[in-house]
Amino acid sequence: MPRKKAEEKKKMLRITLVKSAIGYSERHKATVRALGLRKMNQSVVQEDNPTIRGMLSKVNHLVKIEEQVEE
Repeated sequence: MPRKKAEEKKKMLRITLVKSAIGYSERHKATVRALGLRKMNQSVVQEDNPTIRGMLSKVNHLVKIEEQVEE
């Protein structure tokens, strides 16, 4: 029997800003802000989906990404 959506474990990503966006393009700064990051070494938890993955691929030199499983 297939599992219900409520029972499925969601993949989550812990994203930490490890390098400042100063000196980078406005698009990179806007992407960092859209991810919810405002300060250095601040971490946010976002759901793992293609939209977030695309944003992270653009600013992967500024952030650290850790995978988590939320129950």
